[in-house]
Amino acid sequence: MKTRLVGAIVALVLAVAGALVLTAYVRGADARASDGAAFVTVYVVTARIPAGTTATAAETRIAEKSIPASAAVAGRVTDLNQLDGKVADVALVPGEQILASRWLPPAEHAAHGKLQVPAGMQTVTIALPIERIVGGTVKVGDTVGIVIAATLKSAGGTDAPTTKEVFQKVLVTAVASASTQTSKASGPADIVMVTLARSTADIEKLVWGQQFGTVWLTTETAKSDESGSRQANGNEVFK
Repeated sequence: MKTRLVGAIVALVLAVAGALVLTAYVRGADARASDGAAFVTVYVVTARIPAGTTATAAETRIAEKSIPASAAVAGRVTDLNQLDGKVADVALVPGEQILASRWLPPAEHAAHGKLQVPAGMQTVTIALPIERIVGGTVKVGDTVGIVIAATLKSAGGTDAPTTKEVFQKVLVTAVASASTQTSKASGPADIVMVTLARSTADIEKLVWGQQFGTVWLTTETAKSDESGSRQANGNEVFK
């Protein structure tokens, strides 16, 4: 009798212990499942983004996506404003998450190779004296304004010296120095070769200005105000 009672008590204890262990395991599994099911928002590539593409141009190829936190990659971009003023340093393929480390300022990207020419544009190189390119401070990845000075014919047939900033936010894709002092080849360069990306029609105007007038470059920022641009002549200058 005692043996059966002891056996029943042991069985009961084992059953209770087993139930407690099972409950703890189930709760732990629920917690693990809950952690894995936590979702976060990431930015992913929806269409191929070539290296050198600006963040602005790439916006239509990037989308928000909600994924489990466990699948989110470290170093991912959490706000697209983080990419302002940057370009893709490498080609990005559909499905991959947007990582901050793969976007660089244009000048840094250019140091890794040739700066990408925006779609629909072509490049042209012009040689300019150093004083016409802001003292030679223009560099790859900058955007510049282009001022052309030339002598035009007025309605009355007289010569009319004129200047105007004809283009703004023009991308510089390459810069190279070339000294004209052949006897001092190692001296400072006084001519700089600047390669610019622009549409066909704009390049024709730029070449005209280089051939029949003079071209000056200005450096610009994203906040440069170009609203006051107009065709200036002597009457405008000396008002």
